[in-house]
Amino acid sequence: MQFANRHEAGKKLAEKLRKYKGKKEVIVLGIPRGGVEVAFGISGELNVPLSVLITKKIGYPSDPEFAIGAVGPEGHYSISEGYAKESGKDYIKKAVKELSKEISRRYKDYTGGKPQNLRDKTVILADDGLATGFTMMAAIEYAKSQKPRKIIVAVPVAAHDSFEKAKKEADEVVCLHIPMFFGSVGSFYQDFSQLEDKDVKYYLKEAKKYLN
Repeated sequence: MQFANRHEAGKKLAEKLRKYKGKKEVIVLGIPRGGVEVAFGISGELNVPLSVLITKKIGYPSDPEFAIGAVGPEGHYSISEGYAKESGKDYIKKAVKELSKEISRRYKDYTGGKPQNLRDKTVILADDGLATGFTMMAAIEYAKSQKPRKIIVAVPVAAHDSFEKAKKEADEVVCLHIPMFFGSVGSFYQDFSQLEDKDVKYYLKEAKKYLN
């Protein structure tokens, strides 16, 4: 299965989430940056508010692009136990502290303040795909700490292991495609253009216009 772009993928996910359309307690949170475009598609179709849940990946010490975990708001994080031992407590502690500062900066830039209050909300966490799944796990970890009514993970595509991890942690998982062989998230999109901060802010602003 291939998606034209993230926005189309979000609309297709919304078809599977129809029971939440127009519900006052529902909010869609996109994981920046790519997940926000998917979340925008869901938000518009369901006529529910859109915001962000910002996470940042923890890179392996000698290869920062290789994710061994991820940090969410307020220091909540998810990490591979094996790589955590290999990297050492000091490295993880320093990474969580530095990434938490960047998360705070992005919240100020995107929303002008702190994370959304999720207490008693039905939260739909959206991303453009689950590869290692660490960023989504960190997002779920944070969302749980806020005592929401329900946590739903919504992704167009996921690696099988990551899908199973999400199923264990979330109340519900909606995924359109779980391929036998998973290369990269981008390989399942015809257009997988990189999003910038300005794009995230654009989607957040536009979503407010469409709410009735």
